Amino acid sequence: MSATLIYCYDPMCSWCWGFRPTWTALQKALAKHIDREDLVIQPMLGGLAKDSDEPMSEEMKGRLESTWHRIQTELGTDFNFDFWRDCTPRRSTYPACRACLVARDRNLEMEMNYAIQKAYYAEARNPSDITTLADCAEHIGLNRDGFLKSMAYTKEQALLEREVDNARHLALNSFPSLALLIGEELTHIPINYHDHKPMLKIIEHHIKER
Repeated sequence: MSATLIYCYDPMCSWCWGFRPTWTALQKALAKHIDREDLVIQPMLGGLAKDSDEPMSEEMKGRLESTWHRIQTELGTDFNFDFWRDCTPRRSTYPACRACLVARDRNLEMEMNYAIQKAYYAEARNPSDITTLADCAEHIGLNRDGFLKSMAYTKEQALLEREVDNARHLALNSFPSLALLIGEELTHIPINYHDHKPMLKIIEHHIKER
């Protein structure tokens, strides 16, 4: 019986951006288990904020910009703070999440996630805008028109909402979150933003004991 490591994330979650180097290191350390088919990694979208065309309030903008500064101070993560001056932020991450769902069908989910994160945090572009997401899709090799059609279908069929419901059912309520599923047993893995080794130790212990 193989174990499933669920990685619950949102492409517009700044803590997920901060976690990226440690998450990459953890995946590399787990590669031997994946190669032996002891483990599979399953991304799951958490959906921070529903669809909205309303500009973000000044209070929310200030709170999120402060979070970026905190992450930069604590983790050394780079942010382009021009975003708060040059864009009109909206509290709407569902479009970016849908873009990752569309890319999942092409086995490019994590590539899309990174393209969105880079556009948002490094290039000060707004991932709540469909044009930014379509540019990201083209960047990873997807057809722009096909991507836009798939985005509309994904929204119409409420595919993201179903995934978000599944995440909540598993008590994956913060992002990033990790949980190890073995059979019917789900174990939440505490996130360590600085060092992948404590997470690796817990995961390998449960894989060994399964």
